Amino acid sequence: MADLRKKGPIGIELVKKGLITEADIELAMAEQSKGTNKKIGDILYKLNVCDPKLLIEGIGEILGEKGILLTENDIQIEIAKYIAFDTIKENKVIPFEVAGNRIKVCFADTANTRNIETVRLILLNKGLVMDRYITFESNIEKIVNGYETTTTKNIDSSKDITGLVDSIIKNAIEKRASDIHIEPLEDVIRLRYRIDGELLTITTIPKDKQSQVIGRLKAISNMYQEKQESQDGRITMYPTHNIRVSSQKNIFGEKFVLRLLKKNSDVKSLFELGFPDDEAIVKQCFNKRNSVAIIAAPTGEGKTTTLYSVIDYLNKPEINITTIEDPVEIRIAGLNQIEMGANVSFSDSLRTVLRQDPDIVLVGEIRDEETAEISVQAGHTGHYVLSTIHTIDAIEAITRLRKLNISNYDIASCVATCISQRLIRKLCTKCRKEREFNEKEKDVIESLIKKYDLDFAYQNVKTYDPVGCDACNNTGFFDRIGVFEILILNDEIKKLIVEDKPTIDIKEEALKGIYKPLAVDGINKVLQGFTTLEELNKKLVIY
Repeated sequence: MADLRKKGPIGIELVKKGLITEADIELAMAEQSKGTNKKIGDILYKLNVCDPKLLIEGIGEILGEKGILLTENDIQIEIAKYIAFDTIKENKVIPFEVAGNRIKVCFADTANTRNIETVRLILLNKGLVMDRYITFESNIEKIVNGYETTTTKNIDSSKDITGLVDSIIKNAIEKRASDIHIEPLEDVIRLRYRIDGELLTITTIPKDKQSQVIGRLKAISNMYQEKQESQDGRITMYPTHNIRVSSQKNIFGEKFVLRLLKKNSDVKSLFELGFPDDEAIVKQCFNKRNSVAIIAAPTGEGKTTTLYSVIDYLNKPEINITTIEDPVEIRIAGLNQIEMGANVSFSDSLRTVLRQDPDIVLVGEIRDEETAEISVQAGHTGHYVLSTIHTIDAIEAITRLRKLNISNYDIASCVATCISQRLIRKLCTKCRKEREFNEKEKDVIESLIKKYDLDFAYQNVKTYDPVGCDACNNTGFFDRIGVFEILILNDEIKKLIVEDKPTIDIKEEALKGIYKPLAVDGINKVLQGFTTLEELNKKLVIY
C-alpha cells in the first residue's frame, strides 16, 4: 500500500480519526485519477465509506470549519431572497437560516476565498453577518437543481421557438408573475419573473436562440421586426391575460419586459387589501363630495389596485363614475372607463370628462401641473376626484401639490384625504414556521410603541419564518398585503397648510388624530401573522 503521507492532508487526518481506512483512500484516489474534478471528501461521500454526517463533520473539523450534511429540510429561508440565484450557482453556496442579523451560509469549497468574500459582501450590504459552514458539493447541487426544476418544469429550451416563448408566458401565468424579464447577457439570455413584488431568476436560455426569441416576441406583440430602438406592444392571444410588452436595446441585444394584466380580474375589497377593517374610517376617507382624495406611494406599491377597490366600494347605479386610465387594467361593470391614447394627456381627457356630468372622476395619476390644477378645480365644482401621486408618504403629498403650483388655499379647501401605502409579501400559511420573537425584534417593536404611544400587546404573540413549499413556489410567501397610513385633513391641519407651515408641523398635528405612520400598521400586520418584521424592514427600513 502506498505511503499514507502521499494521500493528502484530508485523507491522512480522516484515517487518523478512524472515520475511514487506507483502503478507502486508495479507492477514492483511483476514482479521482479517472479525471474527475471532485475533491477527495466528495468522492468518499459518493463511495459511502462511512456515515455521511460524521464524514462531513470530520472534514469540517480538519479544515477549521463547521461541517453540516445539508438537506432541503435544513433550509429555513427563501434562498434567492438573500443571494441571487446566479450567484448561488456560480459560487456553489446555499444560505439556509437567519437569526437576527446573522445568516448561516453553506459552501462546497471554503478554500475559495474569492467566492467567500463575494458572498460575504453581498450579505453585509443587506446588514447580515455570515456564519460559514461546509457541506458536500453534491448536496448543494441537489438543492440547486431541485429549486431550478420546481421553478422551470414547464420551460424547455429544446422546444421550437414558438413553443419556448409560449411556455415562458404560460409558466409565468401559472406562477402568478406580474412581469417577465427576458434579458440578453454576454453568454446567455436570463429569464426572470417578478412574483409578489420580488424579481426571481428562473433559468437561462442558450445565447444562440436570442435572435429567434426576439423575433417571436416582436411578431406576437405587433412590433417592427427590423427596428432595434425602444418599442411598445401588446400580446392578446392569451384568454386570461392582456400582456403589455416593452423592448429596449442594451449592449448584448434587446431586453423585453412583459407586464401580465389579468382580464376581468375580481376587484378586492378594501379590507382584503389590508385597509383598516373599520367602516367608519372608510366612510370618513372616501364618502366625500366637492373634494379630492389622493393615494400616495412609489411606483409598484398598488396605488391603482386601491383606487379600483375604492371605486368598487362607491359604485352605485345612481352615481355616474368615469375613470381616466393609462391603461385600463381592470374592467368594472357600470363604469365609464377611458383609456388614454398615445397623444392624449390626463389633463386633455379630464377636461372632456368634466363635460360628461360625472359625480366621481378617477384620474389615474396626477403627473403635471395642469392635471393637478384641473383635478382641484373639479373638486371645487362639486365633483369627487380620486387620483394617485408619487410620494413616499401621505403628508409629502401636500409638498408634491405645492411643487405643482397648487396654492395652499386650494389644497386646504379641496383635498380631503391623503393615503399612503406599501405592499408587503404575505407569509404562505401552508408552510410558515412559528417561533418566538427574538430580542432584536422585541427592541424594534418596543421602540415604536414608545415613540407613538401605542397599545400593542405582543408579549404572548408568536411570529413566523418563511419556509417554502410547492404552493408558494418555494419562496415562503404567497400574495401581498397593504400597509397603510391615513391622513384626513381636519380644520387644524388645513389651518397649518394655509399658513404655509412645513410638513414636519403638519405631521406633528396629524399624530394627535387617527394618523399613524406606515410602520405602525406594518407592525400590526406582523403581530397578526400576515408577514415578518424582516419583510416590513425591506420596505420601510425601521431598524
